[in-house]
Amino acid sequence: MEVADPLTLDLTGFDGIIVSPGVPLNAHPIRAHAATAHVPIIGDIELFAEARADLPPHKVVGITGTNGKSTTTALIHHICETAGLPSLMGGNIGLPILGRDPLPAGGIYVLELSSYQIDLTHSLDCDVAVLLNITPDHLDRYDGFEGYAASKARLFGMQAGDHDAVIGIGDAPSAAIARTLSKRGAHLTKIAPGLCMDQSRWPALQGPHNAQNALAAIAACDALGIGKAAIDKGLETFPGLPHRMERVATKNGVLFVNDSKATNADSTAPALSAYPRIHWILGGKAKTDDLDACRPGFGHVVRAYTIGDAGSLFARLLAPEMPVEQSGTLDAAVKAAAANAQPGEVVLLSPACASFDQFKDYEARGQAFRDAVAALQ
Repeated sequence: MEVADPLTLDLTGFDGIIVSPGVPLNAHPIRAHAATAHVPIIGDIELFAEARADLPPHKVVGITGTNGKSTTTALIHHICETAGLPSLMGGNIGLPILGRDPLPAGGIYVLELSSYQIDLTHSLDCDVAVLLNITPDHLDRYDGFEGYAASKARLFGMQAGDHDAVIGIGDAPSAAIARTLSKRGAHLTKIAPGLCMDQSRWPALQGPHNAQNALAAIAACDALGIGKAAIDKGLETFPGLPHRMERVATKNGVLFVNDSKATNADSTAPALSAYPRIHWILGGKAKTDDLDACRPGFGHVVRAYTIGDAGSLFARLLAPEMPVEQSGTLDAAVKAAAANAQPGEVVLLSPACASFDQFKDYEARGQAFRDAVAALQ
C-alpha cells in the first residue's frame, strides 16, 4: 500500500476521492484539487449505493433531519426486526454500513443520514426517504441556512418518482420540500405537527417530538408493507436510545431522565413538554445566545439548574421566567435538583448545548449524569 498526500497527486483518471463526512468540503483544499481533474468526491454511503446492484434484493430507508434522526432510525429498525424482517442499521448511527455483512434477500437497510453524508452521495435512491425537520445547525459548513436545507432536499432528488417520501412539515423549509414533491400523490406522506396521540403504551417515546418520530416511523414501515400489529408491537417494545429521553432511575418517587443528546435549544424544546413538572438541568457550550425555542415548555419547569460555560448566560435568560440556580457542575446540579424535587416530578438533563466545555462528548456527559444519579442516597 502506498501512502501519499492527495493534494500533491495528479488525480487524472481517478474514479473518485473518498472522504470522511467530517471533512469540511467548504474549506478543505481537496475540493478544488479534485475539481481541476473532474474527479468526484464521495463517501461511504455512495460506495454502498453503487454496490446495491450486486446485493441480494433489498430495500433502503434513509432518514435525515436536524433532530430526531437517531431515534427514528432505531425505531424503524426495531419495527422491522419485530416484523421478522432481516434489518441492518447504519450510516450516522452504529457501525458503518460498509463494515457489515450483506443482508439476505428481503432485507431492509435503515440508514441515518447527516447532511454531510448526503453531500457525498449522488446515486442513493432510497425506497423510503424520511425528512423529520430542518432547523439551523452546522451552518459553518454551508452557504447559509438555505444551503443546509438544500442539502437535506437532495435525499429526495435522488429518489425514483414512485418511491416513498415521508416529510415532517412543522417547519417552513421542510414544508417547502414537501410541496415540490406533491406530484407523488400516494407516495408522499406529510407529518403535521401537534397531532394528539396516545403515547401511554410507548414508555421510550414520550413527548411531542417522539410523537412525530413515531408517526414518521409508522409511515415508513407502512410504505415497506409492514402490518399494523407488528408496528404496534414495535412501538410498545422499543427500548429507546442512550442519552435520548432515557429513563435512568426513579428515586424517592422522582424520575431522572437523561436527554444529553439534546445539544441545541430546538432539540430540548419538546423534552420540556414531555412531563408536567420538571427540574431542568441545562448548559454547556452554547450554540446560540437564546433559548427562545424552549419557551413553550417554560410553564412545565419548576426550577432550572445551569452548568458549564453557558451557565451565567442561561441563568440571566431564565431568571425572569422561573427559579434558577447556577450549579456550575453537573454533579452539583443533580444533587440540588434531587433535594428540591417532590414525588411525581422529573429531573431532566436536557442541556440545549454542546458538551465540549466540561466533557469529551454528549455520551460522557450522559454517563456522568447516570453516575451522579446512582450516587444519590
